[in-house]
Amino acid sequence: MLKLHNLSRVYQTDEVETAALNSVNIEIEQGEFVAIMGPSGCGKSTLLNIVGMLDNPSDGQYMFMDEDISGYSEAQLANIRKQNIGFIFQNFNLIEELSVQENIELALLYHNIPTAERKTRVARVMDKVGIAHRAKHMPSQLSGGQQQRVAVARAVVGDQAMILADEPTGNLDSAHGQEVMEMLQQLNQEGTTIVMVTHSPAHADYARRTINLFDGHVVTENVRAA
Repeated sequence: MLKLHNLSRVYQTDEVETAALNSVNIEIEQGEFVAIMGPSGCGKSTLLNIVGMLDNPSDGQYMFMDEDISGYSEAQLANIRKQNIGFIFQNFNLIEELSVQENIELALLYHNIPTAERKTRVARVMDKVGIAHRAKHMPSQLSGGQQQRVAVARAVVGDQAMILADEPTGNLDSAHGQEVMEMLQQLNQEGTTIVMVTHSPAHADYARRTINLFDGHVVTENVRAA
């Protein structure tokens, strides 16, 4: 599904140059569940942002679905991202002024989908993640676990092929964290590619493969037995 070849990301200011990623080589197949681990500051979030086309590499090649997108314009990247990638964030990133249903539906407004179909898709995905009974509630009326369920629903309502999750359980207690991980595992079993940044070895165990970063380098890769 994607291939990073000798990919680097350097941040520069007037006084200092920081290499967040250094000659990273990673391949991820369609349908994989991959966890990315490593200490704070090792480049995990930078890697996820580049995979999600929210940031651009300083050097190297990014192949996505057999297309070299390394030199694509922001508009081209936005179109690929819109059609293929859903995001789940640690801080949920829900819009406080919108209801649960409206937060989820927002992800479909950029796809020119008719209103009736949008409503059907949103109802289906709310039921799937167990949040339908909260459809009219506002984010402030939900628990952290419920807010993350809404975030998961928003990420998958467009039937994206890949979900990028950045510490999706970081603000949850252990019970709600496990619920979110089980939802991600179920989505993966249904064919969705999952790439997840996590600090938790227990949650990384849900993934088939774990990539460990240190100082911007891939230092080890571990594949869990089926």
